[in-house]
Amino acid sequence: MAKGFGRPGMGGMGGGINMNMIKQAQKMQENMQKMQAEMESKEYTAQAGGGVVSATVTGRHEVVALTIDPEAVDPEDVELLQDMIVAAVNEAMRAAEADMAEGMQQLTGGLGLPF
Repeated sequence: MAKGFGRPGMGGMGGGINMNMIKQAQKMQENMQKMQAEMESKEYTAQAGGGVVSATVTGRHEVVALTIDPEAVDPEDVELLQDMIVAAVNEAMRAAEADMAEGMQQLTGGLGLPF
């Protein structure tokens, strides 16, 4: 029999993995799933153009609200309005991503996992 394999109490991995580590990994996975569900239900709002355009997205990266002040609507400069909408949506998305990354960092305790 190969050294370290198949012996009682060794977990088939030469003793590298123990039940405590498995339980910790399972708990971390449960916590990650719970946190992800919470983050996905949160809403993030950002503004552009000094507040004349406002976009709200969820943690699932879905736009759920877009508010445009009538003052921002200039038929002669539709491109500016489009740019402000894109900027507001992108900023709200970045806020959602940053919140998710921060939550993962807190959850994993800086283990350097690729999240």
